[in-house]
Amino acid sequence: MREFLKQLTTAVAWATTEPHAMQAYRQDQCLIAEAGQPLAVVRPATVGEVVAVVDLCRTHAVPLVPRGAGTGLAGGANALDGCVLLLLDAMDQILEIDQVAQSARVQPGVVNADLDKAAGEVGLWYAPDPGSRALSSIGGNVATNAGGMCCAKYGVTRDHILALTAVLGTGEVLRTGTATRKDVAGLDLKHLLIGSEGTLGVIVEATVRLRPRPQRLSTVAATFPTVQSAIDVVQAFGREFNAAATELMDRTTVCAVNAMTQMGLDEAAGAVLIAQFDGADASQQAERCAAMAEGAGAEAFATDDQDDGSALMEARRAALPSLERMGSTLLDDVCVTPHRLPALIDAIERIALSHGVTIGTFGHAADGNLHPTIVFDPADDRQRVAAAAAFDAIIAAALDLGGTATGEHGVGSLKTPYIRRQVGDVGTSLMHRIKAAFDPSGILNPGRGY
Repeated sequence: MREFLKQLTTAVAWATTEPHAMQAYRQDQCLIAEAGQPLAVVRPATVGEVVAVVDLCRTHAVPLVPRGAGTGLAGGANALDGCVLLLLDAMDQILEIDQVAQSARVQPGVVNADLDKAAGEVGLWYAPDPGSRALSSIGGNVATNAGGMCCAKYGVTRDHILALTAVLGTGEVLRTGTATRKDVAGLDLKHLLIGSEGTLGVIVEATVRLRPRPQRLSTVAATFPTVQSAIDVVQAFGREFNAAATELMDRTTVCAVNAMTQMGLDEAAGAVLIAQFDGADASQQAERCAAMAEGAGAEAFATDDQDDGSALMEARRAALPSLERMGSTLLDDVCVTPHRLPALIDAIERIALSHGVTIGTFGHAADGNLHPTIVFDPADDRQRVAAAAAFDAIIAAALDLGGTATGEHGVGSLKTPYIRRQVGDVGTSLMHRIKAAFDPSGILNPGRGY
């Protein structure tokens, strides 16, 4: 092992085996997922250095865990005992923005918001908008198939990826996909890599689709007496037009957001809905949405003011940080078909009562993706056990409603126990066989995702 470490630390631009220096990289943002003690942390600067690290780990049978910005919420980038943590944040160059083709080539360490800002300078837009967009990297977004607020209209990360370059577990460099808008040549290896959470390959470059930047944006804020009435309106306007974002917050979340931001949202409401519309007819759609909300007994207003709209969306983005001020949080990420959201929210409320825990629920109403967030004291054994039991019960409720254990955060290590129930024995076995083709030595993020 001494020889391995010597070769490893000379193969990359930066490496450390010092325990204190490695501590900062052991965990992502999921604080309850287990994290082991890495053997080394390396930060390559080139594709060649990534290949060298993979080859060394394969030769010496050492697990390799790729890590982007560390903003994940499922433990997918947490260290394994005796692993090498592969940091990709130094590979952070926007290699090209093609205004004519409306695409960009980027390295994996490019931050989502930085790419969007660069695209905006030439009138283009990178649409995917996870809540961590100011921090999360494109490589991590690809690895988890990250979602966000605009998914119902614009899709998740996979819908914006044209081509990928990845280093496989064999050390081979795979280039898959093209910059063209249509490509049906061969098996779709690109989409196997997207969402594979570092288990099939290390993403080292991505070509992403850009869009014309929306010129108009209108926002609606509405306070509803019940969650059911809010969802009814979401379903109604969804039959007429697509909102760019449709965000829901329950009373617990609204109170937490008010305490942190002083926004003055209505704490007596059963649910607060914030919707944004873009495009030439954004104002008309917003006015129609507000009218529908008022017809359902809500108080609503629509605005074309960009500052007001941004402030309202920032209130929604503040949901998780606001709940975190109340204690440690266990963030869930379940998804059902939108018309079943009231049933899921009812189940979450029953679970909170039966387990004696506080749960603030917020999420993306138009695509059925909720983030029930359990607030608890990790120093209290009873609360910790209750929080874990409530987390399990929420996932079971989503699966019973025909939903999924994860809508956008990924499986990581946190949700692997639920995957077989969702995809079945055949599906799970096939995933392992696919991994063996990409990573025959089994060194890439073993035990994660499936």
